[in-house]
Amino acid sequence: MALLTGRREALAGWGQAVRSVAEVIDVDTVDADTVAAAVRGAGSRGAIARGLGRSYGDPAQNAGGRVLACAGTRTAGAIVLDAVAGTATVSAGVSIADLLEVIVPQGWFVPVTPGTRFVTIGGAIASDIHGKNHHQSDDFGGSFGNHVTSLRLVLADASVVDVGPDRDPELFWATVGGMGLTGVIVSATFRLIPIETAKMAVDTYRIGDLDELMARMSDTEATMRYSVAWLDLLAAGRHLGRGVLTNGEHATRTQVGGSADPLAYQARQLVGVPRVVPPAGVINGLTVRAFNELWYRKAPRCREAELQSIPAYFHPLDLVRDWNRVYGKRGFLQYQFLVPHGEEATLRTVIEQISAARVPTFLTVLKRFGPGNPAPLSFPTGGWTLAIDVATTYRELAPLLRRLDALVLDAGGRHYLAKDCHMSPDALRRGYPRLDEWRAVRDRVDPSGVWASDQSRRLGLTD
Repeated sequence: MALLTGRREALAGWGQAVRSVAEVIDVDTVDADTVAAAVRGAGSRGAIARGLGRSYGDPAQNAGGRVLACAGTRTAGAIVLDAVAGTATVSAGVSIADLLEVIVPQGWFVPVTPGTRFVTIGGAIASDIHGKNHHQSDDFGGSFGNHVTSLRLVLADASVVDVGPDRDPELFWATVGGMGLTGVIVSATFRLIPIETAKMAVDTYRIGDLDELMARMSDTEATMRYSVAWLDLLAAGRHLGRGVLTNGEHATRTQVGGSADPLAYQARQLVGVPRVVPPAGVINGLTVRAFNELWYRKAPRCREAELQSIPAYFHPLDLVRDWNRVYGKRGFLQYQFLVPHGEEATLRTVIEQISAARVPTFLTVLKRFGPGNPAPLSFPTGGWTLAIDVATTYRELAPLLRRLDALVLDAGGRHYLAKDCHMSPDALRRGYPRLDEWRAVRDRVDPSGVWASDQSRRLGLTD
Protein backbone atom coordinates (compact mmCIF):
# COMPACT_ATOMS: atom_id res chain seq x y z
CA MET A 1 0.00 0.00 0.00
CA ALA A 2 1.43 3.35 -1.10
CA LEU A 3 2.08 6.16 1.36
CA LEU A 4 -0.82 8.61 1.21
CA THR A 5 0.08 12.23 0.60
CA GLY A 6 -2.39 15.02 0.12
CA ARG A 7 -2.28 18.39 -1.59
CA ARG A 8 -4.44 21.48 -1.27
CA GLU A 9 -6.24 22.10 -4.52
CA ALA A 10 -9.05 24.32 -5.82
CA LEU A 11 -11.65 22.11 -7.48
CA ALA A 12 -14.59 22.89 -9.73
CA GLY A 13 -17.15 20.92 -11.66
CA TRP A 14 -17.31 20.83 -15.44
CA GLY A 15 -19.34 24.04 -15.43
CA GLN A 16 -16.45 25.90 -13.75
CA ALA A 17 -18.98 28.15 -11.96
CA VAL A 18 -18.27 27.19 -8.32
CA ARG A 19 -14.86 26.41 -6.80
CA SER A 20 -13.68 25.30 -3.39
CA VAL A 21 -10.39 24.17 -1.85
CA ALA A 22 -9.89 20.70 -0.39
CA GLU A 23 -7.16 18.25 0.53
CA VAL A 24 -6.89 15.96 -2.50
CA ILE A 25 -5.46 12.46 -2.19
CA ASP A 26 -4.88 10.20 -5.20
CA VAL A 27 -6.13 6.67 -4.60
CA ASP A 28 -6.17 3.56 -6.78
CA THR A 29 -9.55 1.85 -6.62
CA VAL A 30 -7.96 -1.48 -7.56
CA ASP A 31 -6.53 -1.42 -4.01
CA ALA A 32 -9.42 -1.14 -1.54
CA ASP A 33 -6.94 -0.96 1.36
CA THR A 34 -5.53 2.31 0.00
CA VAL A 35 -9.03 3.78 -0.21
CA ALA A 36 -9.78 2.59 3.33
CA ALA A 37 -6.62 4.25 4.63
CA ALA A 38 -7.64 7.53 3.04
CA VAL A 39 -11.05 7.28 4.67
CA ARG A 40 -9.58 6.75 8.13
CA GLY A 41 -7.70 10.03 7.88
CA ALA A 42 -10.72 12.16 7.02
CA GLY A 43 -11.27 15.01 9.46
CA SER A 44 -14.38 16.78 10.67
CA ARG A 45 -15.29 17.98 7.17
CA GLY A 46 -15.38 14.41 5.92
CA ALA A 47 -14.49 13.04 2.51
CA ILE A 48 -15.97 12.46 -0.93
CA ALA A 49 -14.79 10.51 -3.96
CA ARG A 50 -14.10 12.28 -7.26
CA GLY A 51 -13.71 10.81 -10.72
CA LEU A 52 -12.96 12.86 -13.82
CA GLY A 53 -14.83 15.95 -12.63
CA ARG A 54 -17.60 15.81 -15.26
CA SER A 55 -20.41 16.55 -12.80
CA TYR A 56 -21.39 20.08 -13.73
CA GLY A 57 -21.79 21.49 -10.22
CA ASP A 58 -20.33 20.74 -6.78
CA PRO A 59 -21.09 17.07 -5.87
CA ALA A 60 -17.40 16.09 -6.16
CA GLN A 61 -16.07 19.02 -4.11
CA ASN A 62 -15.61 19.23 -0.34
CA ALA A 63 -14.50 22.63 0.93
CA GLY A 64 -12.09 22.28 3.85
CA GLY A 65 -12.35 18.50 3.77
CA ARG A 66 -10.83 15.59 1.88
CA VAL A 67 -11.40 14.56 -1.73
CA LEU A 68 -10.33 11.11 -2.92
CA ALA A 69 -9.23 11.37 -6.55
CA CYS A 70 -10.16 7.99 -8.00
CA ALA A 71 -9.74 8.45 -11.75
CA GLY A 72 -7.07 7.09 -14.02
CA THR A 73 -6.81 3.43 -13.01
CA ARG A 74 -5.23 1.42 -15.84
CA THR A 75 -3.36 -1.24 -13.84
CA ALA A 76 -3.60 -4.97 -14.42
CA GLY A 77 -6.92 -6.39 -13.32
CA ALA A 78 -8.76 -3.08 -13.65
CA ILE A 79 -10.98 -4.51 -16.42
CA VAL A 80 -12.04 -8.17 -16.43
CA LEU A 81 -14.35 -9.26 -19.24
CA ASP A 82 -16.50 -12.39 -18.91
CA ALA A 83 -17.57 -13.08 -22.48
CA VAL A 84 -19.66 -16.10 -21.47
CA ALA A 85 -21.76 -14.19 -18.94
CA GLY A 86 -21.66 -10.99 -20.99
CA THR A 87 -20.41 -8.94 -18.04
CA ALA A 88 -17.44 -6.79 -17.08
CA THR A 89 -15.91 -6.38 -13.63
CA VAL A 90 -14.25 -2.99 -13.59
CA SER A 91 -12.32 -0.87 -11.12
CA ALA A 92 -14.34 2.24 -10.30
CA GLY A 93 -11.55 4.55 -11.45
CA VAL A 94 -11.69 3.24 -15.01
CA SER A 95 -13.37 5.60 -17.46
CA ILE A 96 -15.94 4.67 -20.06
CA ALA A 97 -13.38 5.86 -22.61
CA ASP A 98 -10.82 3.33 -21.37
CA LEU A 99 -13.42 0.59 -21.12
CA LEU A 100 -14.65 1.06 -24.69
CA GLU A 101 -11.12 0.69 -26.02
CA VAL A 102 -11.01 -2.77 -24.45
CA ILE A 103 -14.52 -4.13 -25.01
CA VAL A 104 -15.60 -2.76 -28.42
CA PRO A 105 -12.93 -4.69 -30.40
CA GLN A 106 -14.17 -7.81 -28.59
CA GLY A 107 -17.79 -7.24 -29.62
CA TRP A 108 -19.28 -5.53 -26.58
CA PHE A 109 -20.65 -2.11 -25.65
CA VAL A 110 -21.52 -0.43 -22.36
CA PRO A 111 -25.19 -0.74 -21.31
CA VAL A 112 -25.52 3.03 -20.88
CA THR A 113 -23.34 5.97 -21.85
CA PRO A 114 -23.95 9.68 -21.29
CA GLY A 115 -22.95 12.39 -23.76
CA THR A 116 -19.29 12.11 -22.75
CA ARG A 117 -17.09 9.03 -22.46
CA PHE A 118 -14.85 10.77 -19.93
CA VAL A 119 -16.80 9.48 -16.92
CA THR A 120 -15.53 6.91 -14.44
CA ILE A 121 -17.52 3.78 -13.70
CA GLY A 122 -17.78 4.85 -10.06
CA GLY A 123 -19.17 8.21 -11.13
CA ALA A 124 -21.55 6.55 -13.58
CA ILE A 125 -23.09 4.53 -10.75
CA ALA A 126 -23.06 7.29 -8.14
CA SER A 127 -24.89 9.55 -10.60
CA ASP A 128 -26.94 6.67 -12.08
CA ILE A 129 -26.25 8.07 -15.52
CA HIS A 130 -28.74 7.79 -18.35
CA GLY A 131 -28.24 7.87 -22.09
CA LYS A 132 -30.15 7.77 -25.34
CA ASN A 133 -31.69 4.36 -24.57
CA HIS A 134 -33.52 4.92 -21.27
CA HIS A 135 -36.90 4.65 -22.99
CA GLN A 136 -36.25 1.00 -23.89
CA SER A 137 -38.37 -1.43 -21.86
CA ASP A 138 -36.17 -4.49 -22.50
CA ASP A 139 -32.87 -5.50 -20.91
CA PHE A 140 -31.05 -2.82 -22.90
CA GLY A 141 -32.84 0.23 -21.48
CA GLY A 142 -32.97 2.20 -18.25
CA SER A 143 -30.10 3.88 -16.42
CA PHE A 144 -26.68 2.47 -15.53
CA GLY A 145 -27.77 1.08 -12.16
CA ASN A 146 -30.29 -1.21 -13.87
CA HIS A 147 -27.40 -3.22 -15.30
CA VAL A 148 -25.15 -3.48 -12.24
CA THR A 149 -25.11 -6.92 -10.61
CA SER A 150 -22.70 -6.19 -7.75
CA LEU A 151 -20.69 -3.39 -6.13
CA ARG A 152 -17.71 -3.34 -3.79
CA LEU A 153 -17.86 -0.41 -1.35
CA VAL A 154 -15.52 1.09 1.23
CA LEU A 155 -17.78 2.30 4.03
CA ALA A 156 -17.29 5.14 6.51
CA ASP A 157 -15.69 2.81 9.08
CA ALA A 158 -13.17 1.70 6.41
CA SER A 159 -14.74 -1.76 6.11
CA VAL A 160 -15.22 -3.25 2.66
CA VAL A 161 -18.57 -4.80 1.66
CA ASP A 162 -20.07 -6.35 -1.44
CA VAL A 163 -23.66 -5.42 -2.24
CA GLY A 164 -26.07 -5.98 -5.08
CA PRO A 165 -29.76 -6.06 -5.98
CA ASP A 166 -30.02 -9.33 -4.03
CA ARG A 167 -27.43 -8.61 -1.31
CA ASP A 168 -28.26 -5.73 1.03
CA PRO A 169 -30.47 -4.25 -1.70
CA GLU A 170 -31.30 -1.19 0.42
CA LEU A 171 -27.63 -0.16 0.52
CA PHE A 172 -27.13 -1.10 -3.12
CA TRP A 173 -29.99 1.10 -4.35
CA ALA A 174 -29.04 3.93 -1.98
CA THR A 175 -25.57 3.88 -3.58
CA VAL A 176 -26.96 3.92 -7.13
CA GLY A 177 -27.62 7.62 -7.69
CA GLY A 178 -26.46 8.38 -4.14
CA MET A 179 -23.77 10.87 -5.25
CA GLY A 180 -20.99 9.07 -3.36
CA LEU A 181 -22.59 9.65 0.03
CA THR A 182 -22.90 6.01 1.11
CA GLY A 183 -19.25 5.02 0.51
CA VAL A 184 -16.52 4.83 -2.10
CA ILE A 185 -17.27 2.45 -4.94
CA VAL A 186 -14.06 0.56 -5.69
CA SER A 187 -15.33 -1.90 -8.30
CA ALA A 188 -18.50 -3.04 -10.02
CA THR A 189 -19.80 -5.88 -12.17
CA PHE A 190 -22.37 -5.03 -14.83
CA ARG A 191 -23.94 -6.43 -17.96
CA LEU A 192 -22.75 -5.48 -21.44
CA ILE A 193 -24.48 -5.22 -24.81
CA PRO A 194 -23.25 -7.53 -27.59
CA ILE A 195 -22.48 -5.75 -30.87
CA GLU A 196 -21.41 -6.91 -34.34
CA THR A 197 -19.58 -3.78 -35.42
CA ALA A 198 -18.13 -0.52 -34.10
CA LYS A 199 -20.53 1.49 -36.28
CA MET A 200 -23.93 3.01 -35.67
CA ALA A 201 -26.80 3.10 -38.17
CA VAL A 202 -28.33 6.55 -37.64
CA ASP A 203 -31.60 8.06 -38.86
CA THR A 204 -31.62 11.88 -38.87
CA TYR A 205 -34.71 14.09 -39.22
CA ARG A 206 -34.95 17.88 -39.35
CA ILE A 207 -38.27 18.80 -37.75
CA GLY A 208 -39.85 22.24 -37.84
CA ASP A 209 -41.74 22.50 -34.55
CA LEU A 210 -42.02 21.03 -31.06
CA ASP A 211 -45.31 19.16 -31.51
CA GLU A 212 -44.09 17.25 -34.55
CA LEU A 213 -40.74 16.55 -32.89
CA MET A 214 -42.29 15.06 -29.75
CA ALA A 215 -44.77 13.06 -31.79
CA ARG A 216 -41.97 11.58 -33.87
CA MET A 217 -39.98 10.69 -30.76
CA SER A 218 -43.02 8.97 -29.25
CA ASP A 219 -43.74 7.05 -32.46
CA THR A 220 -40.20 5.74 -32.94
CA GLU A 221 -39.20 4.89 -29.36
CA ALA A 222 -40.60 1.35 -29.59
CA THR A 223 -38.51 0.51 -32.65
CA MET A 224 -35.28 2.47 -32.09
CA ARG A 225 -32.82 1.59 -29.34
CA TYR A 226 -31.30 5.07 -29.12
CA SER A 227 -33.04 8.41 -29.54
CA VAL A 228 -32.17 12.04 -28.79
CA ALA A 229 -33.17 15.44 -30.10
CA TRP A 230 -31.38 18.78 -30.28
CA LEU A 231 -33.66 21.83 -29.97
CA ASP A 232 -33.23 25.40 -31.12
CA LEU A 233 -34.54 27.31 -28.11
CA LEU A 234 -34.13 30.67 -29.80
CA ALA A 235 -36.82 29.72 -32.33
CA ALA A 236 -40.30 31.08 -31.59
CA GLY A 237 -43.80 31.25 -32.99
CA ARG A 238 -44.72 28.42 -35.32
CA HIS A 239 -41.09 27.26 -35.21
CA LEU A 240 -41.01 26.94 -31.41
CA GLY A 241 -38.98 23.89 -30.41
CA ARG A 242 -37.76 23.08 -33.90
CA GLY A 243 -34.93 20.62 -33.83
CA VAL A 244 -32.98 17.66 -35.14
CA LEU A 245 -33.88 14.11 -34.10
CA THR A 246 -31.27 11.35 -34.36
CA ASN A 247 -32.27 7.74 -33.79
CA GLY A 248 -29.67 5.02 -33.78
CA GLU A 249 -28.99 1.28 -33.70
CA HIS A 250 -25.77 -0.69 -33.56
CA ALA A 251 -24.96 -1.47 -37.19
CA THR A 252 -24.83 -5.10 -38.29
CA ARG A 253 -22.06 -6.69 -40.31
CA THR A 254 -24.38 -6.71 -43.31
CA GLN A 255 -24.91 -2.96 -43.03
CA VAL A 256 -21.19 -2.26 -42.74
CA GLY A 257 -20.39 -4.45 -45.72
CA GLY A 258 -16.87 -5.51 -46.59
CA SER A 259 -15.02 -3.73 -43.80
CA ALA A 260 -11.66 -5.36 -43.07
CA ASP A 261 -12.26 -5.14 -39.34
CA PRO A 262 -15.88 -4.27 -38.47
CA LEU A 263 -15.02 -3.94 -34.75
CA ALA A 264 -12.09 -1.55 -35.22
CA TYR A 265 -12.57 1.29 -32.75
CA GLN A 266 -10.83 4.63 -32.53
CA ALA A 267 -11.78 7.72 -30.55
CA ARG A 268 -9.85 10.96 -30.95
CA GLN A 269 -10.04 14.53 -29.73
CA LEU A 270 -9.49 16.56 -32.86
CA VAL A 271 -9.17 20.10 -31.51
CA GLY A 272 -8.96 21.91 -28.20
CA VAL A 273 -10.25 25.21 -26.86
CA PRO A 274 -7.28 27.43 -25.89
CA ARG A 275 -6.83 28.56 -22.32
CA VAL A 276 -6.97 32.20 -23.40
CA VAL A 277 -10.57 33.14 -24.24
CA PRO A 278 -12.46 36.40 -23.65
CA PRO A 279 -13.41 36.77 -19.97
CA ALA A 280 -17.11 36.54 -20.85
CA GLY A 281 -16.53 33.63 -23.21
CA VAL A 282 -17.76 33.38 -26.78
CA ILE A 283 -21.32 32.27 -26.03
CA ASN A 284 -23.76 35.13 -26.58
CA GLY A 285 -26.97 35.87 -28.41
CA LEU A 286 -25.25 36.57 -31.71
CA THR A 287 -22.98 33.52 -31.79
CA VAL A 288 -25.68 31.14 -30.55
CA ARG A 289 -28.24 32.38 -33.06
CA ALA A 290 -25.75 31.84 -35.88
CA PHE A 291 -24.76 28.40 -34.59
CA ASN A 292 -28.36 27.26 -34.11
CA GLU A 293 -29.35 28.33 -37.62
CA LEU A 294 -26.33 26.56 -39.11
CA TRP A 295 -26.84 23.39 -37.08
CA TYR A 296 -30.53 23.20 -37.96
CA ARG A 297 -30.08 23.94 -41.67
CA LYS A 298 -27.20 21.53 -42.18
CA ALA A 299 -29.27 18.59 -40.92
CA PRO A 300 -31.07 16.61 -43.65
CA ARG A 301 -34.86 16.58 -43.73
CA CYS A 302 -34.63 12.81 -43.67
CA ARG A 303 -31.59 10.56 -43.89
CA GLU A 304 -31.80 6.93 -42.80
CA ALA A 305 -29.25 4.26 -41.86
CA GLU A 306 -26.23 6.54 -42.18
CA LEU A 307 -23.14 4.82 -40.82
CA GLN A 308 -21.44 6.79 -38.04
CA SER A 309 -18.72 5.90 -35.57
CA ILE A 310 -19.56 5.28 -31.92
CA PRO A 311 -17.82 8.52 -30.80
CA ALA A 312 -19.57 10.59 -33.48
CA TYR A 313 -23.03 9.43 -32.42
CA PHE A 314 -22.69 9.14 -28.66
CA HIS A 315 -19.93 11.61 -27.76
CA PRO A 316 -19.73 14.42 -30.35
CA LEU A 317 -18.61 17.09 -27.87
CA ASP A 318 -15.66 14.93 -26.83
CA LEU A 319 -14.11 15.75 -30.20
CA VAL A 320 -13.34 19.18 -28.74
CA ARG A 321 -10.98 19.05 -25.76
CA ASP A 322 -11.89 21.43 -22.90
CA TRP A 323 -14.99 22.71 -24.71
CA ASN A 324 -16.30 24.09 -21.41
CA ARG A 325 -13.80 26.96 -21.73
CA VAL A 326 -15.96 28.65 -24.39
CA TYR A 327 -18.13 30.04 -21.58
CA GLY A 328 -15.31 32.12 -20.12
CA LYS A 329 -13.92 32.46 -16.61
CA ARG A 330 -17.31 32.63 -14.86
CA GLY A 331 -18.39 29.34 -16.33
CA PHE A 332 -21.87 27.97 -16.93
CA LEU A 333 -24.45 25.67 -15.44
CA GLN A 334 -26.49 22.89 -16.95
CA TYR A 335 -30.14 22.93 -16.02
CA GLN A 336 -31.67 19.49 -16.45
CA PHE A 337 -35.14 18.51 -15.34
CA LEU A 338 -37.83 15.97 -16.11
CA VAL A 339 -41.61 16.15 -16.17
CA PRO A 340 -43.77 13.00 -16.09
CA HIS A 341 -45.73 11.65 -19.02
CA GLY A 342 -49.00 13.56 -19.20
CA GLU A 343 -47.25 16.87 -18.41
CA GLU A 344 -46.23 17.67 -21.97
CA ALA A 345 -48.02 21.02 -21.64
CA THR A 346 -45.61 21.94 -18.83
CA LEU A 347 -42.62 21.03 -20.98
CA ARG A 348 -43.99 23.28 -23.71
CA THR A 349 -44.49 26.13 -21.24
CA VAL A 350 -40.89 25.81 -20.03
CA ILE A 351 -39.61 25.92 -23.61
CA GLU A 352 -41.82 28.95 -24.34
CA GLN A 353 -40.38 30.79 -21.35
CA ILE A 354 -36.78 29.99 -22.32
CA SER A 355 -37.47 31.11 -25.88
CA ALA A 356 -39.20 34.32 -24.73
CA ALA A 357 -36.25 35.13 -22.45
CA ARG A 358 -33.87 34.80 -25.45
CA VAL A 359 -31.52 32.63 -23.43
CA PRO A 360 -28.35 32.04 -25.50
CA THR A 361 -27.95 28.27 -25.32
CA PHE A 362 -26.65 26.06 -28.13
CA LEU A 363 -26.52 22.78 -26.17
CA THR A 364 -30.14 21.74 -25.67
CA VAL A 365 -31.03 18.05 -25.44
CA LEU A 366 -34.46 16.43 -25.25
CA LYS A 367 -35.01 12.75 -24.41
CA ARG A 368 -37.83 10.42 -23.38
CA PHE A 369 -37.47 8.31 -20.24
CA GLY A 370 -38.93 4.92 -19.50
CA PRO A 371 -39.78 3.65 -15.99
CA GLY A 372 -37.34 4.38 -13.17
CA ASN A 373 -35.49 1.87 -11.00
CA PRO A 374 -35.75 1.31 -7.21
CA ALA A 375 -32.98 3.83 -6.30
CA PRO A 376 -34.48 6.61 -4.11
CA LEU A 377 -32.22 9.33 -5.57
CA SER A 378 -32.11 8.12 -9.17
CA PHE A 379 -33.14 10.92 -11.51
CA PRO A 380 -34.79 9.17 -14.49
CA THR A 381 -38.41 8.05 -14.37
CA GLY A 382 -41.13 7.90 -16.98
CA GLY A 383 -41.41 11.24 -18.77
CA TRP A 384 -39.49 13.85 -20.73
CA THR A 385 -36.13 15.37 -19.81
CA LEU A 386 -34.66 18.60 -21.14
CA ALA A 387 -31.08 19.76 -20.51
CA ILE A 388 -29.74 23.21 -21.37
CA ASP A 389 -26.37 24.86 -20.85
CA VAL A 390 -26.52 28.50 -19.75
CA ALA A 391 -23.64 30.92 -19.13
CA THR A 392 -23.64 32.34 -15.61
CA THR A 393 -23.22 35.80 -17.16
CA TYR A 394 -26.82 35.72 -18.40
CA ARG A 395 -28.36 38.57 -16.42
CA GLU A 396 -31.81 37.15 -15.68
CA LEU A 397 -30.64 33.62 -14.99
CA ALA A 398 -31.63 33.30 -11.31
CA PRO A 399 -35.24 34.58 -11.60
CA LEU A 400 -35.75 32.57 -14.80
CA LEU A 401 -34.62 29.34 -13.16
CA ARG A 402 -36.83 29.99 -10.14
CA ARG A 403 -39.84 30.30 -12.45
CA LEU A 404 -38.88 27.12 -14.27
CA ASP A 405 -38.34 25.30 -10.95
CA ALA A 406 -41.89 26.11 -9.90
CA LEU A 407 -43.32 24.81 -13.17
CA VAL A 408 -41.31 21.58 -13.01
CA LEU A 409 -42.03 20.82 -9.35
CA ASP A 410 -45.74 21.67 -9.59
CA ALA A 411 -45.95 19.16 -12.45
CA GLY A 412 -44.43 16.42 -10.28
CA GLY A 413 -41.00 16.67 -11.87
CA ARG A 414 -37.46 16.87 -10.51
CA HIS A 415 -33.92 18.03 -11.27
CA TYR A 416 -30.74 16.00 -11.85
CA LEU A 417 -28.30 16.01 -8.95
CA ALA A 418 -25.29 15.23 -11.17
CA LYS A 419 -25.89 18.43 -13.17
CA ASP A 420 -26.96 20.64 -10.26
CA CYS A 421 -25.40 23.76 -8.83
CA HIS A 422 -28.68 25.65 -8.49
CA MET A 423 -31.19 23.40 -6.73
CA SER A 424 -32.64 24.36 -3.34
CA PRO A 425 -33.29 22.04 -0.37
CA ASP A 426 -37.02 22.50 -0.95
CA ALA A 427 -36.69 21.47 -4.61
CA LEU A 428 -34.80 18.36 -3.49
CA ARG A 429 -37.52 17.36 -1.04
CA ARG A 430 -40.33 17.95 -3.52
CA GLY A 431 -38.58 16.26 -6.41
CA TYR A 432 -37.40 13.19 -4.48
CA PRO A 433 -40.23 12.02 -2.21
CA ARG A 434 -38.20 8.98 -1.06
CA LEU A 435 -35.45 11.17 0.38
CA ASP A 436 -36.09 10.07 3.98
CA GLU A 437 -35.83 6.43 2.90
CA TRP A 438 -32.41 7.16 1.43
CA ARG A 439 -31.32 9.05 4.54
CA ALA A 440 -32.24 6.11 6.77
CA VAL A 441 -29.90 3.82 4.81
CA ARG A 442 -27.14 6.39 4.84
CA ASP A 443 -27.47 6.88 8.60
CA ARG A 444 -27.16 3.12 9.06
CA VAL A 445 -23.83 2.88 7.23
CA ASP A 446 -22.44 6.34 8.08
CA PRO A 447 -23.80 7.43 11.48
CA SER A 448 -20.91 9.87 12.02
CA GLY A 449 -21.33 11.67 8.71
CA VAL A 450 -17.95 10.86 7.18
CA TRP A 451 -19.16 11.25 3.60
CA ALA A 452 -19.92 14.85 2.70
CA SER A 453 -19.66 17.24 -0.22
CA ASP A 454 -20.36 20.86 -1.00
CA GLN A 455 -23.58 19.76 -2.66
CA SER A 456 -24.68 17.56 0.24
CA ARG A 457 -24.32 20.42 2.70
CA ARG A 458 -25.95 22.94 0.35
CA LEU A 459 -29.01 20.75 -0.15
CA GLY A 460 -29.20 19.30 3.35
CA LEU A 461 -28.52 15.78 2.11
CA THR A 462 -26.07 15.51 5.01
CA ASP A 463 -25.84 17.43 8.25
